[in-house]
Amino acid sequence: MIENLALGLSVAMTFHNLGFAFIGCMIGTAIGVLPGIGPLATIALLLPLTFALDPITALIMLSGIYYGAQYGGSTSAILLNLPGEVTAVVTTLEGHKMAKRGRAGAALATAAIGSFFAGTVATLVVAASGPLLTNLALSFGPAEYFSLILLGLIIATVLAQGSVFKSIAMLVLGVALGLVGTDVQSGQVRFSFGFFELFEGIDFVAVAMGIFGVAEIIRNLENPENRSGTVAKVGSLMLTKEEFKRATPSVIRGTIVGSILGILPGGGLALSTFASYMLERKVSKYGHEFGTGAIEGVAGPESANNAASQTSFIPMLTLGIPANAVMALMIGGLMIHGIQPGPGVIQAQPALFWGLIASMWIGNLMLLVINLPLIGMWVSLLRLPYKYLYPAILVFCAIGVYSVNYSPFNVFETVLFGFLGYLFFKLALEPAPLLIGFVLGPMLEEYLRRAMVVSRGSALVFVERPVSAVLLAIAALALGAMLLPSIRRRKDEALEE
Repeated sequence: MIENLALGLSVAMTFHNLGFAFIGCMIGTAIGVLPGIGPLATIALLLPLTFALDPITALIMLSGIYYGAQYGGSTSAILLNLPGEVTAVVTTLEGHKMAKRGRAGAALATAAIGSFFAGTVATLVVAASGPLLTNLALSFGPAEYFSLILLGLIIATVLAQGSVFKSIAMLVLGVALGLVGTDVQSGQVRFSFGFFELFEGIDFVAVAMGIFGVAEIIRNLENPENRSGTVAKVGSLMLTKEEFKRATPSVIRGTIVGSILGILPGGGLALSTFASYMLERKVSKYGHEFGTGAIEGVAGPESANNAASQTSFIPMLTLGIPANAVMALMIGGLMIHGIQPGPGVIQAQPALFWGLIASMWIGNLMLLVINLPLIGMWVSLLRLPYKYLYPAILVFCAIGVYSVNYSPFNVFETVLFGFLGYLFFKLALEPAPLLIGFVLGPMLEEYLRRAMVVSRGSALVFVERPVSAVLLAIAALALGAMLLPSIRRRKDEALEE
Protein backbone atom coordinates (compact mmCIF):
# COMPACT_ATOMS: atom_id res chain seq x y z
CA MET A 1 0.00 0.00 0.00
CA ILE A 2 2.80 2.44 0.92
CA GLU A 3 4.62 1.71 -2.35
CA ASN A 4 1.41 2.28 -4.31
CA LEU A 5 0.69 5.58 -2.56
CA ALA A 6 4.28 6.64 -3.22
CA LEU A 7 3.71 5.86 -6.91
CA GLY A 8 0.52 7.91 -6.85
CA LEU A 9 2.23 10.89 -5.22
CA SER A 10 5.06 10.75 -7.76
CA VAL A 11 2.45 10.98 -10.54
CA ALA A 12 0.15 13.56 -8.95
CA MET A 13 2.95 15.82 -7.69
CA THR A 14 4.41 16.56 -11.12
CA PHE A 15 4.16 20.23 -12.06
CA HIS A 16 1.99 19.36 -15.07
CA ASN A 17 -0.58 17.34 -13.11
CA LEU A 18 -0.61 19.77 -10.18
CA GLY A 19 -1.41 22.56 -12.61
CA PHE A 20 -4.35 20.73 -14.18
CA ALA A 21 -5.60 19.62 -10.76
CA PHE A 22 -5.65 23.29 -9.73
CA ILE A 23 -7.42 24.26 -12.98
CA GLY A 24 -10.02 21.55 -12.41
CA CYS A 25 -10.60 22.62 -8.80
CA MET A 26 -10.96 26.28 -9.81
CA ILE A 27 -13.38 25.51 -12.65
CA GLY A 28 -15.32 23.11 -10.44
CA THR A 29 -15.66 25.66 -7.67
CA ALA A 30 -16.72 28.35 -10.14
CA ILE A 31 -19.42 26.27 -11.81
CA GLY A 32 -20.55 25.05 -8.39
CA VAL A 33 -20.94 28.67 -7.29
CA LEU A 34 -22.87 29.66 -10.42
CA PRO A 35 -26.44 28.34 -10.09
CA GLY A 36 -27.75 26.29 -12.99
CA ILE A 37 -24.59 25.04 -14.71
CA GLY A 38 -23.34 22.07 -12.65
CA PRO A 39 -20.44 19.63 -13.08
CA LEU A 40 -22.29 17.36 -15.50
CA ALA A 41 -22.76 20.05 -18.14
CA THR A 42 -19.28 21.47 -17.57
CA ILE A 43 -17.49 18.13 -17.89
CA ALA A 44 -19.53 17.38 -21.01
CA LEU A 45 -18.48 20.72 -22.51
CA LEU A 46 -14.81 20.32 -21.55
CA LEU A 47 -14.48 16.69 -22.60
CA PRO A 48 -13.04 17.49 -26.06
CA LEU A 49 -10.19 19.43 -24.44
CA THR A 50 -8.99 16.29 -22.70
CA PHE A 51 -8.23 14.49 -25.95
CA ALA A 52 -4.96 16.38 -26.28
CA LEU A 53 -3.98 15.53 -22.68
CA ASP A 54 -2.44 12.45 -21.16
CA PRO A 55 -5.24 10.16 -19.82
CA ILE A 56 -4.01 10.55 -16.23
CA THR A 57 -3.89 14.34 -16.51
CA ALA A 58 -7.32 14.42 -18.13
CA LEU A 59 -8.86 12.28 -15.37
CA ILE A 60 -7.23 14.39 -12.65
CA MET A 61 -8.63 17.61 -14.14
CA LEU A 62 -12.14 16.20 -14.70
CA SER A 63 -12.16 14.77 -11.17
CA GLY A 64 -11.17 18.17 -9.79
CA ILE A 65 -14.13 19.71 -11.59
CA TYR A 66 -16.44 17.08 -10.15
CA TYR A 67 -15.61 17.30 -6.46
CA GLY A 68 -14.79 21.01 -6.75
CA ALA A 69 -18.41 21.61 -7.74
CA GLN A 70 -19.54 19.97 -4.51
CA TYR A 71 -17.50 22.57 -2.61
CA GLY A 72 -18.67 25.52 -4.70
CA GLY A 73 -22.34 24.61 -4.62
CA SER A 74 -22.54 25.49 -0.94
CA THR A 75 -21.43 29.10 -1.55
CA SER A 76 -24.47 30.18 -3.57
CA ALA A 77 -26.72 28.01 -1.39
CA ILE A 78 -25.62 29.84 1.76
CA LEU A 79 -25.22 33.37 0.41
CA LEU A 80 -27.96 33.48 -2.23
CA ASN A 81 -30.37 30.70 -1.19
CA LEU A 82 -29.81 29.20 -4.65
CA PRO A 83 -28.11 25.78 -4.78
CA GLY A 84 -25.37 25.88 -7.39
CA GLU A 85 -25.49 22.08 -7.52
CA VAL A 86 -28.33 19.64 -6.76
CA THR A 87 -26.45 18.25 -3.76
CA ALA A 88 -26.46 21.73 -2.21
CA VAL A 89 -30.26 21.89 -2.05
CA VAL A 90 -30.25 20.68 1.55
CA THR A 91 -27.59 23.24 2.49
CA THR A 92 -30.00 26.08 1.67
CA LEU A 93 -32.34 24.92 4.44
CA GLU A 94 -30.00 25.81 7.29
CA GLY A 95 -27.07 27.58 5.60
CA HIS A 96 -29.06 30.55 4.31
CA LYS A 97 -30.85 30.86 7.64
CA MET A 98 -27.42 31.14 9.29
CA ALA A 99 -26.50 33.84 6.74
CA LYS A 100 -29.62 35.80 7.65
CA ARG A 101 -28.51 35.69 11.30
CA GLY A 102 -25.12 37.14 10.32
CA ARG A 103 -23.26 33.79 10.46
CA ALA A 104 -22.69 33.27 6.71
CA GLY A 105 -18.92 33.15 7.25
CA ALA A 106 -19.27 30.44 9.89
CA ALA A 107 -21.56 28.43 7.60
CA LEU A 108 -19.07 28.70 4.70
CA ALA A 109 -16.16 27.72 6.95
CA THR A 110 -18.13 24.75 8.29
CA ALA A 111 -18.91 23.60 4.75
CA ALA A 112 -15.27 23.94 3.65
CA ILE A 113 -13.69 22.25 6.67
CA GLY A 114 -16.29 19.47 6.74
CA SER A 115 -15.81 18.88 3.02
CA PHE A 116 -12.03 18.66 3.43
CA PHE A 117 -12.27 16.16 6.27
CA ALA A 118 -14.87 14.05 4.43
CA GLY A 119 -12.91 14.14 1.18
CA THR A 120 -9.73 13.03 2.95
CA VAL A 121 -11.44 10.11 4.70
CA ALA A 122 -13.26 9.06 1.52
CA THR A 123 -9.97 9.12 -0.41
CA LEU A 124 -8.54 6.62 2.09
CA VAL A 125 -11.68 4.49 1.63
CA VAL A 126 -11.15 4.48 -2.14
CA ALA A 127 -7.46 3.59 -1.72
CA ALA A 128 -8.25 0.71 0.66
CA SER A 129 -11.31 -0.77 -1.05
CA GLY A 130 -10.19 -0.37 -4.66
CA PRO A 131 -7.65 -3.24 -4.71
CA LEU A 132 -9.99 -5.51 -2.68
CA LEU A 133 -12.87 -5.04 -5.11
CA THR A 134 -10.50 -5.43 -8.03
CA ASN A 135 -9.28 -8.82 -6.77
CA LEU A 136 -12.90 -9.91 -6.42
CA ALA A 137 -13.81 -8.63 -9.88
CA LEU A 138 -10.87 -10.43 -11.50
CA SER A 139 -12.56 -13.73 -10.61
CA PHE A 140 -15.67 -12.68 -12.57
CA GLY A 141 -16.53 -14.32 -15.87
CA PRO A 142 -18.81 -13.00 -18.67
CA ALA A 143 -21.94 -14.22 -16.85
CA GLU A 144 -21.03 -12.35 -13.64
CA TYR A 145 -20.24 -9.17 -15.55
CA PHE A 146 -23.53 -9.33 -17.43
CA SER A 147 -25.45 -9.74 -14.17
CA LEU A 148 -23.45 -6.96 -12.48
CA ILE A 149 -24.07 -4.50 -15.32
CA LEU A 150 -27.77 -5.42 -15.36
CA LEU A 151 -27.93 -4.82 -11.60
CA GLY A 152 -26.22 -1.45 -12.06
CA LEU A 153 -28.74 -0.43 -14.71
CA ILE A 154 -31.70 -1.42 -12.55
CA ILE A 155 -30.40 0.31 -9.41
CA ALA A 156 -29.65 3.44 -11.46
CA THR A 157 -33.31 3.41 -12.49
CA VAL A 158 -34.56 2.77 -8.95
CA LEU A 159 -32.65 5.74 -7.52
CA ALA A 160 -33.34 8.14 -10.40
CA GLN A 161 -35.64 11.06 -9.68
CA GLY A 162 -39.21 11.15 -10.94
CA SER A 163 -41.43 8.43 -12.40
CA VAL A 164 -40.03 4.91 -12.36
CA PHE A 165 -41.53 4.06 -15.73
CA LYS A 166 -40.08 7.21 -17.30
CA SER A 167 -36.66 6.28 -15.87
CA ILE A 168 -36.95 2.80 -17.40
CA ALA A 169 -37.93 4.33 -20.75
CA MET A 170 -34.91 6.65 -20.68
CA LEU A 171 -32.62 3.77 -19.75
CA VAL A 172 -33.91 1.64 -22.65
CA LEU A 173 -33.52 4.60 -25.02
CA GLY A 174 -29.93 5.05 -23.86
CA VAL A 175 -29.15 1.37 -24.44
CA ALA A 176 -30.70 1.57 -27.92
CA LEU A 177 -28.63 4.65 -28.80
CA GLY A 178 -25.51 2.87 -27.59
CA LEU A 179 -26.15 0.00 -30.03
CA VAL A 180 -26.22 2.26 -33.11
CA GLY A 181 -23.40 1.56 -35.56
CA THR A 182 -21.50 -1.42 -36.91
CA ASP A 183 -21.82 -4.66 -34.95
CA VAL A 184 -18.32 -5.89 -34.12
CA GLN A 185 -19.27 -9.58 -34.31
CA SER A 186 -21.23 -9.69 -37.57
CA GLY A 187 -20.10 -6.50 -39.31
CA GLN A 188 -23.72 -5.50 -39.89
CA VAL A 189 -24.67 -1.83 -39.61
CA ARG A 190 -27.53 -1.21 -37.18
CA PHE A 191 -29.94 1.75 -36.86
CA SER A 192 -27.86 4.09 -39.05
CA PHE A 193 -30.82 5.03 -41.33
CA GLY A 194 -28.42 5.45 -44.23
CA PHE A 195 -26.13 8.01 -42.56
CA PHE A 196 -22.58 6.75 -43.09
CA GLU A 197 -21.46 9.08 -40.26
CA LEU A 198 -23.33 6.74 -37.89
CA PHE A 199 -21.52 3.60 -39.05
CA GLU A 200 -19.14 3.96 -36.09
CA GLY A 201 -21.95 4.81 -33.70
CA ILE A 202 -23.37 7.98 -32.18
CA ASP A 203 -20.64 10.22 -30.85
CA PHE A 204 -20.48 10.11 -27.06
CA VAL A 205 -19.34 13.73 -26.76
CA ALA A 206 -22.27 14.92 -28.90
CA VAL A 207 -24.75 13.11 -26.66
CA ALA A 208 -23.21 14.39 -23.43
CA MET A 209 -22.72 17.96 -24.63
CA GLY A 210 -26.17 18.19 -26.14
CA ILE A 211 -28.31 16.64 -23.42
CA PHE A 212 -26.45 18.13 -20.47
CA GLY A 213 -24.65 21.19 -21.87
CA VAL A 214 -26.78 22.83 -24.56
CA ALA A 215 -30.05 21.80 -22.90
CA GLU A 216 -28.90 23.33 -19.62
CA ILE A 217 -28.16 26.64 -21.36
CA ILE A 218 -31.64 26.69 -22.92
CA ARG A 219 -33.21 26.02 -19.52
CA ASN A 220 -31.23 28.83 -17.90
CA LEU A 221 -32.20 31.27 -20.65
CA GLU A 222 -35.84 30.36 -20.14
CA ASN A 223 -35.67 31.08 -16.40
CA PRO A 224 -33.38 34.10 -15.89
CA GLU A 225 -35.09 34.96 -12.60
CA ASN A 226 -33.51 31.86 -11.05
CA ARG A 227 -30.06 33.37 -11.52
CA SER A 228 -30.42 36.58 -9.57
CA GLY A 229 -30.82 37.54 -5.96
CA THR A 230 -29.35 39.43 -3.05
CA VAL A 231 -26.00 38.13 -1.87
CA ALA A 232 -25.77 37.92 1.92
CA LYS A 233 -22.85 39.49 3.78
CA VAL A 234 -20.10 36.99 4.61
CA GLY A 235 -18.84 38.28 7.94
CA SER A 236 -16.26 36.45 10.06
CA LEU A 237 -15.11 32.99 8.94
CA MET A 238 -14.25 31.95 12.49
CA LEU A 239 -16.45 29.45 14.32
CA THR A 240 -17.26 29.94 17.96
CA LYS A 241 -16.26 27.20 20.42
CA GLU A 242 -19.90 26.14 20.73
CA GLU A 243 -20.37 25.96 16.93
CA PHE A 244 -17.21 23.89 16.51
CA LYS A 245 -18.35 21.50 19.25
CA ARG A 246 -21.73 21.03 17.61
CA ALA A 247 -20.41 20.68 14.05
CA THR A 248 -17.68 18.10 14.72
CA PRO A 249 -19.87 15.00 15.34
CA SER A 250 -22.10 16.02 12.42
CA VAL A 251 -19.09 16.10 10.11
CA ILE A 252 -18.10 12.59 11.21
CA ARG A 253 -21.62 11.21 10.78
CA GLY A 254 -21.98 12.88 7.38
CA THR A 255 -18.65 11.43 6.25
CA ILE A 256 -19.77 7.90 7.15
CA VAL A 257 -23.16 8.30 5.43
CA GLY A 258 -21.64 9.78 2.26
CA SER A 259 -18.84 7.21 2.04
CA ILE A 260 -21.38 4.38 2.05
CA LEU A 261 -24.14 5.85 -0.13
CA GLY A 262 -21.75 7.34 -2.69
CA ILE A 263 -20.94 3.86 -3.96
CA LEU A 264 -24.57 3.20 -4.93
CA PRO A 265 -25.31 3.51 -8.66
CA GLY A 266 -27.85 6.16 -9.61
CA GLY A 267 -28.65 8.86 -7.08
CA GLY A 268 -26.25 8.00 -4.27
CA LEU A 269 -24.73 11.49 -4.28
CA ALA A 270 -28.00 13.38 -3.81
CA LEU A 271 -29.37 10.65 -1.55
CA SER A 272 -26.44 11.02 0.84
CA THR A 273 -27.17 14.71 1.54
CA PHE A 274 -30.86 14.11 2.25
CA ALA A 275 -30.06 11.07 4.40
CA SER A 276 -27.45 13.01 6.38
CA TYR A 277 -29.83 15.93 6.96
CA MET A 278 -32.61 13.65 8.21
CA LEU A 279 -30.12 11.83 10.45
CA GLU A 280 -28.95 15.10 11.98
CA ARG A 281 -32.51 16.19 12.68
CA LYS A 282 -33.14 12.94 14.56
CA VAL A 283 -29.94 12.68 16.62
CA SER A 284 -29.09 16.33 17.29
CA LYS A 285 -29.70 17.75 20.76
CA TYR A 286 -30.64 20.99 19.03
CA GLY A 287 -33.40 19.56 16.83
CA HIS A 288 -35.64 22.50 17.74
CA GLU A 289 -33.23 24.84 15.92
CA PHE A 290 -33.59 23.11 12.55
CA GLY A 291 -35.33 25.45 10.15
CA THR A 292 -33.84 28.49 11.86
CA GLY A 293 -30.15 27.95 11.06
CA ALA A 294 -28.77 24.87 12.82
CA ILE A 295 -25.08 24.40 12.05
CA GLU A 296 -25.53 20.60 12.08
CA GLY A 297 -27.73 20.98 8.98
CA VAL A 298 -24.74 22.43 7.12
CA ALA A 299 -21.93 20.28 8.54
CA GLY A 300 -23.57 16.89 7.99
CA PRO A 301 -24.91 17.23 4.42
CA GLU A 302 -21.83 19.08 3.13
CA SER A 303 -19.55 16.37 4.51
CA ALA A 304 -21.81 13.67 3.09
CA ASN A 305 -21.91 15.04 -0.45
CA ASN A 306 -18.13 15.43 -0.65
CA ALA A 307 -17.49 11.97 0.75
CA ALA A 308 -20.02 10.53 -1.71
CA SER A 309 -18.43 12.34 -4.65
CA GLN A 310 -15.10 10.64 -3.83
CA THR A 311 -16.40 7.12 -3.19
CA SER A 312 -18.49 7.20 -6.38
CA PHE A 313 -15.17 6.59 -8.16
CA ILE A 314 -14.93 3.10 -6.61
CA PRO A 315 -17.40 1.21 -8.88
CA MET A 316 -16.23 3.19 -11.90
CA LEU A 317 -12.53 2.36 -11.51
CA THR A 318 -12.77 -1.17 -10.11
CA LEU A 319 -15.84 -2.59 -11.88
CA GLY A 320 -16.33 -0.28 -14.85
CA ILE A 321 -19.84 0.58 -13.60
CA PRO A 322 -20.72 4.30 -13.34
CA ALA A 323 -22.31 5.31 -10.03
CA ASN A 324 -23.89 8.36 -11.68
CA ALA A 325 -24.02 10.30 -14.96
CA VAL A 326 -20.75 12.14 -14.22
CA MET A 327 -18.97 8.81 -13.78
CA ALA A 328 -20.49 7.71 -17.10
CA LEU A 329 -18.82 10.74 -18.66
CA MET A 330 -15.54 9.74 -17.02
CA ILE A 331 -15.82 6.25 -18.46
CA GLY A 332 -16.56 7.68 -21.90
CA GLY A 333 -13.53 9.95 -21.67
CA LEU A 334 -11.24 7.05 -20.67
CA MET A 335 -12.59 4.83 -23.44
CA ILE A 336 -11.86 7.54 -25.98
CA HIS A 337 -8.25 7.37 -24.75
CA GLY A 338 -8.30 3.59 -25.27
CA ILE A 339 -8.58 2.72 -21.56
CA GLN A 340 -11.34 0.34 -20.46
CA PRO A 341 -12.29 1.02 -16.81
CA GLY A 342 -12.66 -2.14 -14.79
CA PRO A 343 -10.71 -4.62 -12.69
CA GLY A 344 -7.79 -4.58 -15.10
CA VAL A 345 -7.09 -0.88 -14.58
CA ILE A 346 -5.10 -1.20 -11.35
CA GLN A 347 -2.83 -3.86 -12.81
CA ALA A 348 -2.57 -2.48 -16.37
CA GLN A 349 -2.60 1.23 -15.40
CA PRO A 350 -1.34 1.47 -11.79
CA ALA A 351 -0.06 5.01 -12.34
CA LEU A 352 -3.54 6.12 -13.41
CA PHE A 353 -5.34 4.58 -10.44
CA TRP A 354 -2.92 5.57 -7.69
CA GLY A 355 -2.18 8.92 -9.32
CA LEU A 356 -5.90 9.73 -9.19
CA ILE A 357 -6.10 8.64 -5.53
CA ALA A 358 -3.19 10.93 -4.59
CA SER A 359 -4.63 13.81 -6.64
CA MET A 360 -7.91 13.54 -4.72
CA TRP A 361 -6.21 14.36 -1.44
CA ILE A 362 -4.13 17.12 -3.07
CA GLY A 363 -7.29 18.47 -4.72
CA ASN A 364 -9.15 18.57 -1.40
CA LEU A 365 -6.28 20.54 0.11
CA MET A 366 -6.35 22.93 -2.85
CA LEU A 367 -10.09 23.40 -2.47
CA LEU A 368 -9.73 24.28 1.20
CA VAL A 369 -7.27 27.00 0.21
CA ILE A 370 -9.35 28.13 -2.77
CA ASN A 371 -12.71 28.36 -1.00
CA LEU A 372 -11.99 30.32 2.18
CA PRO A 373 -9.40 32.99 1.18
CA LEU A 374 -11.04 33.64 -2.20
CA ILE A 375 -14.60 33.90 -0.93
CA GLY A 376 -14.77 37.53 -2.06
CA MET A 377 -14.06 36.49 -5.64
CA TRP A 378 -16.83 33.90 -5.57
CA VAL A 379 -19.25 36.53 -4.24
CA SER A 380 -18.32 38.76 -7.22
CA LEU A 381 -18.85 35.82 -9.57
CA LEU A 382 -22.40 35.39 -8.24
CA ARG A 383 -23.16 38.90 -9.51
CA LEU A 384 -21.95 38.17 -13.09
CA PRO A 385 -24.89 38.42 -15.57
CA TYR A 386 -25.58 35.15 -17.36
CA LYS A 387 -26.07 36.95 -20.68
CA TYR A 388 -22.29 37.36 -20.86
CA LEU A 389 -21.62 33.70 -20.15
CA TYR A 390 -23.87 31.67 -22.43
CA PRO A 391 -22.65 32.93 -25.86
CA ALA A 392 -19.07 32.06 -24.98
CA ILE A 393 -20.16 28.65 -23.68
CA LEU A 394 -22.05 27.87 -26.90
CA VAL A 395 -19.12 28.90 -29.13
CA PHE A 396 -16.73 26.84 -27.03
CA CYS A 397 -19.16 23.91 -27.21
CA ALA A 398 -19.34 24.02 -31.03
CA ILE A 399 -15.56 24.28 -31.42
CA GLY A 400 -14.98 21.48 -28.94
CA VAL A 401 -17.37 18.96 -30.47
CA TYR A 402 -16.10 19.74 -33.99
CA SER A 403 -12.51 19.14 -32.91
CA VAL A 404 -13.26 15.53 -31.86
CA ASN A 405 -13.55 14.16 -35.41
CA TYR A 406 -13.40 17.41 -37.42
CA SER A 407 -16.92 16.62 -38.57
CA PRO A 408 -19.76 19.15 -38.95
CA PHE A 409 -22.14 16.22 -38.49
CA ASN A 410 -21.09 16.00 -34.83
CA VAL A 411 -22.08 19.64 -34.33
CA PHE A 412 -25.54 18.92 -35.77
CA GLU A 413 -25.77 15.86 -33.51
CA THR A 414 -25.02 18.08 -30.51
CA VAL A 415 -27.72 20.58 -31.46
CA LEU A 416 -30.23 17.75 -31.95
CA PHE A 417 -29.46 16.22 -28.57
CA GLY A 418 -29.58 19.70 -27.03
CA PHE A 419 -33.17 20.12 -28.11
CA LEU A 420 -33.91 16.55 -27.05
CA GLY A 421 -32.46 17.31 -23.62
CA TYR A 422 -34.68 20.38 -23.32
CA LEU A 423 -37.69 18.28 -24.40
CA PHE A 424 -36.82 15.71 -21.74
CA PHE A 425 -36.82 18.51 -19.15
CA LYS A 426 -40.26 19.70 -20.28
CA LEU A 427 -41.62 16.16 -20.12
CA ALA A 428 -40.05 15.58 -16.66
CA LEU A 429 -37.79 12.85 -18.07
CA GLU A 430 -34.56 12.35 -16.10
CA PRO A 431 -31.66 12.25 -18.65
CA ALA A 432 -29.08 10.60 -16.34
CA PRO A 433 -30.40 7.02 -16.92
CA LEU A 434 -30.10 7.63 -20.66
CA LEU A 435 -26.39 8.42 -20.44
CA ILE A 436 -25.75 5.47 -18.12
CA GLY A 437 -27.63 3.19 -20.53
CA PHE A 438 -25.70 4.64 -23.47
CA VAL A 439 -22.37 3.73 -21.82
CA LEU A 440 -23.36 0.36 -20.35
CA GLY A 441 -25.60 -0.89 -23.19
CA PRO A 442 -22.78 -2.03 -25.51
CA MET A 443 -20.97 -3.62 -22.55
CA LEU A 444 -24.14 -5.49 -21.57
CA GLU A 445 -24.47 -6.85 -25.11
CA GLU A 446 -20.80 -7.86 -25.28
CA TYR A 447 -20.83 -9.84 -22.03
CA LEU A 448 -24.16 -11.45 -22.92
CA ARG A 449 -22.65 -12.74 -26.15
CA ARG A 450 -19.49 -13.95 -24.44
CA ALA A 451 -21.48 -15.81 -21.79
CA MET A 452 -23.69 -17.46 -24.39
CA VAL A 453 -20.67 -18.52 -26.44
CA VAL A 454 -18.97 -20.05 -23.38
CA SER A 455 -22.16 -21.91 -22.41
CA ARG A 456 -22.85 -23.02 -26.01
CA GLY A 457 -26.10 -21.08 -26.12
CA SER A 458 -27.48 -22.12 -22.72
CA ALA A 459 -29.05 -19.27 -20.74
CA LEU A 460 -28.75 -21.38 -17.58
CA VAL A 461 -25.16 -20.18 -17.24
CA PHE A 462 -26.49 -17.02 -15.58
CA VAL A 463 -28.13 -18.95 -12.71
CA GLU A 464 -25.72 -21.89 -12.51
CA ARG A 465 -22.83 -19.63 -11.47
CA PRO A 466 -23.46 -18.61 -7.81
CA VAL A 467 -22.24 -15.00 -7.98
CA SER A 468 -24.22 -14.34 -11.15
CA ALA A 469 -27.34 -15.90 -9.63
CA VAL A 470 -27.06 -13.75 -6.49
CA LEU A 471 -26.61 -10.56 -8.55
CA LEU A 472 -29.64 -11.44 -10.69
CA ALA A 473 -31.68 -12.15 -7.56
CA ILE A 474 -30.79 -8.75 -6.12
CA ALA A 475 -31.67 -7.14 -9.45
CA ALA A 476 -35.04 -8.92 -9.49
CA LEU A 477 -35.79 -7.82 -5.91
CA ALA A 478 -34.85 -4.21 -6.74
CA LEU A 479 -37.02 -4.27 -9.84
CA GLY A 480 -39.95 -5.77 -7.95
CA ALA A 481 -39.67 -3.23 -5.15
CA MET A 482 -39.44 -0.43 -7.68
CA LEU A 483 -42.67 -1.44 -9.36
CA LEU A 484 -44.71 -1.64 -6.15
CA PRO A 485 -47.01 1.42 -6.12
CA SER A 486 -46.70 2.05 -2.39
CA ILE A 487 -42.90 2.09 -2.45
CA ARG A 488 -42.93 4.26 -5.56
CA ARG A 489 -45.18 6.80 -3.85
CA ARG A 490 -42.89 6.93 -0.80
CA LYS A 491 -39.86 7.43 -3.06
CA ASP A 492 -41.49 10.35 -4.92
CA GLU A 493 -42.68 11.92 -1.67
CA ALA A 494 -39.20 11.64 -0.16
CA LEU A 495 -37.62 13.26 -3.23
CA GLU A 496 -40.16 16.08 -3.17
CA GLU A 497 -39.56 16.64 0.55
